[in-house]
Amino acid sequence: MTDILGRVRDAFRPDQRADPDRLVERLHAVNRFLGAVDGHLPDERLVAAHTLIERAGTRLALSLNHTVVALAGATGSGKSSLFNSLARFEMSPVGVRRPTTGVTHACVWGPLDGATRLLDWVGVLPRHRFVRESALDGADEAALHGLVLLDLPDFDSVEWSHRSEVDRLLGLVDLVVWVVDPQKYADKVLHRSYLREFHRHRDVTVVVLNQADRLSPDELPRVLADLRRLVDADQLTGVPVLATSALGDAGTAPLRGALEQAVAQRQAALRRLSGDVDTVIEGLAGLVDPGRADDDVDRPTIRRLIDALAAAAGVPAVAEATEQAYRHRAVAATGWPLARGLRRLRPDPLRRLHLAGAPAEPERPAEPGGLLGIIERPSVGATSVPEPSAAQRSAVGLAVRAVADRAGATLPSPWPAAVTAAARSRLADLPDALDRAVATTDLGMDRQPVWWRLVNAVQWLVTVTAVVGLGWLLLGYAVRALGLPELDYPMVGVAPLPTVALLGGLLCGALLSLLVKPVIRWAARRARWRAEGRMHDAVAEAARGYVVTPVREVLRAYAEARSALGVAAGRR
Repeated sequence: MTDILGRVRDAFRPDQRADPDRLVERLHAVNRFLGAVDGHLPDERLVAAHTLIERAGTRLALSLNHTVVALAGATGSGKSSLFNSLARFEMSPVGVRRPTTGVTHACVWGPLDGATRLLDWVGVLPRHRFVRESALDGADEAALHGLVLLDLPDFDSVEWSHRSEVDRLLGLVDLVVWVVDPQKYADKVLHRSYLREFHRHRDVTVVVLNQADRLSPDELPRVLADLRRLVDADQLTGVPVLATSALGDAGTAPLRGALEQAVAQRQAALRRLSGDVDTVIEGLAGLVDPGRADDDVDRPTIRRLIDALAAAAGVPAVAEATEQAYRHRAVAATGWPLARGLRRLRPDPLRRLHLAGAPAEPERPAEPGGLLGIIERPSVGATSVPEPSAAQRSAVGLAVRAVADRAGATLPSPWPAAVTAAARSRLADLPDALDRAVATTDLGMDRQPVWWRLVNAVQWLVTVTAVVGLGWLLLGYAVRALGLPELDYPMVGVAPLPTVALLGGLLCGALLSLLVKPVIRWAARRARWRAEGRMHDAVAEAARGYVVTPVREVLRAYAEARSALGVAAGRR
């Protein structure tokens, strides 16, 4: 007996005390994990974690001065007899008919007031609650004050409601005493469905071989050793394995000593919740990779996305129109003034696209296919940029998929699916955003360059010179036609000055137009590159806002979830 009690004390050593602050920190970390993955992972993968947070919060808010212990076992194991023997009263029905215990009974040592809310939460009906407190006991039961002992229905009952009640209560109690008998202690249902599932709760688990009085002194050690072997095989090494009998106080002394130790330490609730956290973390461990470094969407992939979106948004067409418009306007501003009227009859290429401040066209009906081939492009009427081709839509779809694939390539399942969903989450709004990006981009065509004005001034100067020379010559012809004395023209060499002014003005205007043409072509290409760069920047902003940013949010959520789970698991 002394050896048995010594093993019980080793199983509940004070140096194994659970740290409540550390437990709360771990629970906060699990809750932080749930907040990080909310909306990214399937809810069915998070049920256990949500249940843990809810149960732990309720249990910690209730009385920690009480220890809820459940007697669980199969039909015929003698749970109810052991329950009555520990309470020293006939509280739970005992009989030959199986199953005998159909509902849970509770016995509270000490005042019932502190345990009422706890029993309400556990779900024991008031008529099945008993108080183990009597003036006749004196201080005999003082060591168990704070104990709430439950007698559960049989877990192998033919009644489904009984088994469901057992499973529910096993998830709520602080400490479980598994009661087995010499005939069925090796039952596969007990070991596979229950004991092995409690390997994370070895600190709050006790196994008792009840009805030990039915074994001879030679048989008892062999059966206990075999039971110990089976329990160790269930990953419950170190769990107390005790022999009990309901025939008297001596038969329940080992178990009573274990319960007194648990009640005195008031650690069972904290240890149970700590084991629950371990179980939940074990189930969540596959959702994150502790060794993976934080990652981001690589720049080449983003650049390919921007290029695909720019092509689909009509940036090349607008850039080409910008170059043409620059040439059109430059020739109109620097060409021969007398021929500019003909140039103005030709429409401005940018105005044809509604990109030069002209009123927008009426709204166009949505065309099937849209930008990505999977959505319809709403009518915005912002520009007249041509709709993307099928190849461009396909390129955009491939680029978006590439962003998702590269970002989620090293993430464990189901995170890649979450990344893909995030990358496509705002595609319906992307066409309008791209149209606005192109329509609102400053193409740099609003102001005339200084050299345009200088060339224009020179053109007007030589044109006026030619007009003055022409007028002077016409005046001379008119004087001669009227028979008046001829005008005496100043001479420039052998040519009259009016003729030199006329021909010189025309030749200088034509020559100036020819000289500025290469400059106009060079400046038009620069205008195209400048406009293309600005539109690319605008498209890049849309790409980041509508594709890259949602992906990065998932990656940040993954990093936060991994960090939180590391704290919950004890990794800093």
